[in-house]
Amino acid sequence: MSTNEDAPLKVVPVRHVGQWVAAAFVALLVAMLVHTLFSKLPTVHFACHVANAVRSCHRISEWRFSWNIVFHYFTTSEILQGLLTTLELTVLAMVVGVVLGVTVAVMRLSHNRLLSMGAWTYTWFFRGTPVLVQLTVWYYIAILYPKLSIGIPFTNLTIVHFHTSTLLTAFVAATVGLGLNEAAYMSEIARAGLLAVDEGQTEAASSLGMTRRQSLRYVVLPQAMRVIIPPTGNEVISMLKTTSLVSTVGVVDLLGAASNIYSANYEIMPLLIMASLWYLIVTTVLSIGQFYLERHFAKGALRSPPPTPLQRLRRDVVGILSKFRTQRGAVEAVR
Repeated sequence: MSTNEDAPLKVVPVRHVGQWVAAAFVALLVAMLVHTLFSKLPTVHFACHVANAVRSCHRISEWRFSWNIVFHYFTTSEILQGLLTTLELTVLAMVVGVVLGVTVAVMRLSHNRLLSMGAWTYTWFFRGTPVLVQLTVWYYIAILYPKLSIGIPFTNLTIVHFHTSTLLTAFVAATVGLGLNEAAYMSEIARAGLLAVDEGQTEAASSLGMTRRQSLRYVVLPQAMRVIIPPTGNEVISMLKTTSLVSTVGVVDLLGAASNIYSANYEIMPLLIMASLWYLIVTTVLSIGQFYLERHFAKGALRSPPPTPLQRLRRDVVGILSKFRTQRGAVEAVR
């Protein structure tokens, strides 16, 4: 490139001073975090050894975060059993929440005022009370209803009855409490997804002779999944962490198993760190699954699906190498 006098035009790239300062600050914070995570502190205990008839002693250092204790309990049977209970509660509560939430959302959009008001009341109640209160109520529900029976109202005729304390064990009560609470939130997510579908889709399905149920199943719901999936993935991750509340009603989940162990050995922080690591691992796996699920349902709405992490990494490496080749070629051209 040249000017009218055939002199070369020097192109100066824009300097992003603020970005370099911010990057340096973030790098400093990362270095400080790594240092504090893997640093050791001297204790009051000493270790002595004799060499060449000379006895020398030095203080024993221990990990600040007690990593040796963390990984000692990381795969014990109590912790793995608690992790399995956490995963079971997450799956069962989400199944109840998704199925019941979609049903409540469809009822909310119904033209029948009784159905829509009933769905609105359900959502209002379960979203308006804390989940910990709901778990405790379901755990102690036998105080109000010692027996659960099915029969004809306002008569003494009973078809079948159950003892509440036998039917609603601690695990079942936790599943019911988490599932019913989740259904209230899932109903709003499903309702938002259904409303996001253009009304012309329903009219087109009706013109083809489809019933309201068929149009909802084959036309509206598949298109609404693109809107429903992302917040549902967030709800699954949130449910995984919310299950830590069930330890208050006697269910030994991951956090409950950790608390039982540190109640005996008083290693509180290492056991809490260990539980946090397990939560992070499972959350990471769920996040990866959520990404690929969103990518699958985005195919019909986007011209090209979003790149995977490996594709992004490959693109960044190619960009860096191409920039290096360009700068190297420019230097050789100047020479």
